[in-house]
Parts: sequence; C-alpha cells; structure tokens
Amino acid sequence: MEPLFVQFYKKNKKKIEKMDAEIHYLHQKISDNTDCLACANCCKSLGPAIYDKDIERMAKALKMKPSAFVQSYLKIDQDNDYVFQSMPCPFLMPDNYCSIYEARPKACREYPHTDRKKFSQIFNLSIKNTQTCPIVFEVLDALVRKKI
Repeated sequence: MEPLFVQFYKKNKKKIEKMDAEIHYLHQKISDNTDCLACANCCKSLGPAIYDKDIERMAKALKMKPSAFVQSYLKIDQDNDYVFQSMPCPFLMPDNYCSIYEARPKACREYPHTDRKKFSQIFNLSIKNTQTCPIVFEVLDALVRKKI
C-alpha cells in the first residue's frame, strides 16, 4: 500500500498547486518550534548539489582557492553534479553546528524547501525528505490531516 503522503498527492495534485500560502504557514509554525541542531539529519545523510557560486563562497570562507576546495572536498556524482566526497558533511561539527554556516551551499540554505514558491513542483521530493527531516514530515502530516 502507498504511503499516505503519496495517496494525498495523487488525489490532490491540482489543489496542492494552490496551497503555497497554507504550506508556508505550516512551515513557519513548525520550523519555529523545531531545533534543527538536535537533529542535523540533513547534514548527516543528504549530499547537496554544489554549484560554482557555492564553491567560490565556501573556498573564500576557508581561505582556499576554488580548485583546491574542489580537490579537497568534492567529487562529481552520477548526475554530473559536484557533491561532498563523503557524508556526513565535512563541515558538520560534533555539536551539529556548521563550521561554514554563513558560506554554506545554496541547497543547504534552502532546505527543507517547504517554504518554496510553487511547492507543488517539489512535492514528490518532499515526500522523500519526510524520511530525513522532521519539519518536512510535520508539514506534510499537518497538510494531509487537514485535507483528508
């Protein structure tokens, strides 16, 4: 049997396209009450795509040349994107803080994406992210409970 989130998505795809305001409200409410430092699952298990601007920003923060940063920390994945050579993230500290927080990649800045415009475009990704992020799980759970 399909997970409840998937069933909800299939039944409500058109409605979800018009739910950004509601989803953003849930995101704000839930993320305000969630301590990401108690979890850090995203930093421990998800490898974000790293773009040229990210490389420049992180290398500058570490006082490295971009080429040296790439060689030290990145590899190219099956989608031909730069990703970290290993997980957890090499910049995750034992207390779950990020040692380069102000210079972190765009994907990290935007995660968990539940406040994104046109949220419906990433609903399937969000279903996958419920396995990693309590915020995503709670946002989708609250949405499903309200609409079923």
